[in-house]
Amino acid sequence: MPVLIGPTAVGKSSTAIAVAERLIAEQVDCELVNLDSMLVYRGMDIGTAKPTRAERERVRHHLVDIVDIEWEASVAEFQTWAREAIADCRGRGVVPLLVGGSALYTRAVVDEFSFPGTDPVVREGYERRLVEIGAPALHEELRRRDPEAAEQIIASNGRRIVRALEVITLTGKPYRASLPSNRHALTGVIELGLDADRAWLDDRIAQRVDQMWADGLVDEVRGLAERGLARTRTASRALGYRQVLEHLGGAYDQDEARARTISGTRRFARKQYGWYRRDDRIRWLEARDPDLVATIVAAVRQQLVGMGD
Repeated sequence: MPVLIGPTAVGKSSTAIAVAERLIAEQVDCELVNLDSMLVYRGMDIGTAKPTRAERERVRHHLVDIVDIEWEASVAEFQTWAREAIADCRGRGVVPLLVGGSALYTRAVVDEFSFPGTDPVVREGYERRLVEIGAPALHEELRRRDPEAAEQIIASNGRRIVRALEVITLTGKPYRASLPSNRHALTGVIELGLDADRAWLDDRIAQRVDQMWADGLVDEVRGLAERGLARTRTASRALGYRQVLEHLGGAYDQDEARARTISGTRRFARKQYGWYRRDDRIRWLEARDPDLVATIVAAVRQQLVGMGD
């Protein structure tokens, strides 16, 4: 089972679709399983670079457009959804090609990972502090208690900061102790990472954000805001959506919102590389290699032969 990972904007989605189409053309049924936490939300299309309807008609995608923005999809729920989709594919003799978002969601799906407990009183206390002092200040509190956890979580992600502090408080251990192990929970996993020069990726990110603006991201967010996007704790924190919401709220103009989206996305991409580089099970491939699709198809076929399929 191939898992395609890498930083945002490196080309995972288009590569995955090309690989799936090549496999299908070679009589190997293949479907894509999304591991990006924001693609599950209906209506969040432009800012997430969601595969188009035409692309989804060419190759079946799982876990895209499955919940409304009001739903606060947890990592535990996502793990269940993804593993059910994988089991469904395998049960029909289809190769599930997983296309990754963050390292946490990828690891939660493919690795051994049982979720630590929760305490509503402890969580409520940290959620109250989040409202009182804001995500960046609470992130500094996390940094003081667990510097490594703070490095893994972006300072604007209040929900994950609260969860990390809750786990640390309940277990008395660093947050990392509660994260997935480096042991696959699923069989036949082959992890392939798309690598790219940082300058090239920075340019790609800027071009992608500019295209999102041209495609109407501000209008998309304005429409979602009318449905209560700003009141959500998960969907509203997505890169691009948060910045546009702040612009619509009068915090700064559109140019500043776009600039902040670009810089925030570049920081996130670097963090993604940092997370993935710790995992020596990943085979890294050059994202701009003209033979990239053929290389991935060959790796998948070799894995299938090894599993006796």
